[in-house]
Amino acid sequence: MSTSPNKRAVTVGIFVVLGLIFLVAGILVIGNIHQTFSRKLRVTTLFDDVNGLQKGSNIWFSGVKIGTVKQVDFYGASQVKVVMNIDREAQQYIRKDAKVKISTDGLIGNKILVIYGGSERVSFVTEDDTLSVEKTLSTEDMMSTLQENNLNLVSITSDFKIISKKLAAGEGTIGRLLNDDAVFKNIEATTASLNAASDKAQQLMVSLNTFTSKLNQKGTLANDLVTDTVMVASLRSTVKELNEVAGNASAFIADLKQSASDPKSMVGTLLKDEQSAAHLKETMKNLDSGSKKLDEDLEALQHNFLLRKYFRKKDKEEKK
Repeated sequence: MSTSPNKRAVTVGIFVVLGLIFLVAGILVIGNIHQTFSRKLRVTTLFDDVNGLQKGSNIWFSGVKIGTVKQVDFYGASQVKVVMNIDREAQQYIRKDAKVKISTDGLIGNKILVIYGGSERVSFVTEDDTLSVEKTLSTEDMMSTLQENNLNLVSITSDFKIISKKLAAGEGTIGRLLNDDAVFKNIEATTASLNAASDKAQQLMVSLNTFTSKLNQKGTLANDLVTDTVMVASLRSTVKELNEVAGNASAFIADLKQSASDPKSMVGTLLKDEQSAAHLKETMKNLDSGSKKLDEDLEALQHNFLLRKYFRKKDKEEKK
């Protein structure tokens, strides 16, 4: 009878021990606590504000948990030094120029560290290296920014109310434009004038295009003037000769003016000496009278019986 209670106690003890063993094993498997005893890489970083980061917080790299926060201490005047324990297996993926930032783990809100970036030309991180930090906006910073934006929005809304009130009252240029039909009609007339000017400018462009197309047509005077070097040279020579003629004419006129201003010259005598001018007129009159008498004498000779035969013979030859 005494062996039965002892046997029962031994059986219960064995089951209790087995249960504890299974419990510890399940905790180790589920919580990855077995990694606690693996070899870790010690890396540090410096923050101005850790935003509630605590010892034991997880460290992630490319979406994979690679370690935990070992220690959080004050450093220097106001900075915080964070010591990280990183798995040795992840060392071959983390570069010395990688950055660290504080993030949030899902909806729960637990603070975590995220390591990202790094270039291939830089070597891998080693023991006691210090990684640089990317500053992120905290919740307080975002709330402060939102509050400032709200104040700005209220100010803008107030200003818009004042402006809309003035517009409705017809104040200012835009207010008069919205409320005064005369201003609108003036703008409409100005727009019509601008459209007409635009149409005329378009017509001018068409005319210019037509003219330039004619310049490209071979055989036309415009094309010859533009492309024919012989004609251009001839025109230049003609212009040069015209310039020379104009110069000679100017010189002749200048000499004529100078001669006319000199009373001793022939031109000056004819223009300024009245007696010489009268004598010249009388001479011209006498010449005219002498020519008339000469015509009469010739007419008389034609009727003279001595020369009549000669003149008749001459008339016949002219008619032949």
